[in-house]
Amino acid sequence: MDLSALDHALAAAAAVAAGIVNAVAGGGTLITFPALVALGVPSVQSNITNTVALCPGYFGGAVAQRDDLAHQRHRLRALSGVAAAGGLLGSILLVLSPEDLFEGIVPFLLFLACGLLAFQDRLKRLIPARSAVDGDDDVRPRPLLLAGVFVATIYGGYFGAGLGIILIATLGVLLDDSMAHLNALKQAIALVTNVVAAAFFVFSGDVVWSLVLVMAPAALLGGAIGGRLASRLNPQVMRTVVITIGLIVAFKYLLT
Repeated sequence: MDLSALDHALAAAAAVAAGIVNAVAGGGTLITFPALVALGVPSVQSNITNTVALCPGYFGGAVAQRDDLAHQRHRLRALSGVAAAGGLLGSILLVLSPEDLFEGIVPFLLFLACGLLAFQDRLKRLIPARSAVDGDDDVRPRPLLLAGVFVATIYGGYFGAGLGIILIATLGVLLDDSMAHLNALKQAIALVTNVVAAAFFVFSGDVVWSLVLVMAPAALLGGAIGGRLASRLNPQVMRTVVITIGLIVAFKYLLT
């Protein structure tokens, strides 16, 4: 693929913006995916390249919350296996998807991601407040929880935007634990899902590696910047900007 130095610079700028947005409000994929498509990268390749490029950013969130995973080893082990299977299945479905089929599905995936982002706070309020008790780890997570995480991570492997919101809602309804512990578990599950999907995509032949090489460090830089600016920037304003971009792209796909 013939991409100019300017194209790579624009992709890196989008990744920095995505890193900032993810740190402050979430939804960074709604910036990088449309940016890659606008540069002329086919939709499936854009999604695959975006997943691989932004994958390193998930490590930071999981490491930062590792203390809240200490009492969840059994739970994490079981759900990580489910997340790996779901992420792999979703990534296989993406690679097997014809370009025209994926482009037909994309607007609805974008609408879903925008809706989840728009109602993120309301979804969180629907989750009952719970107090954590050390040692409340579920040695054998319930089948409904395993099924919910499996479905969510299939979506994550296939597209990914809004995965964190889907996971926190699923965990919040089906697990009796504190929000801090649930959020840490969500981060770990999202990390496993994206690592497995990215590992599969590496061998798919559809990754635009020159873009990954500039976007991955740019996303990490954006995350560091966003972490420092989180207390100064208005998450609601950033979320509104991201949702607006996502809706514009969704309608563009829908009407073309």
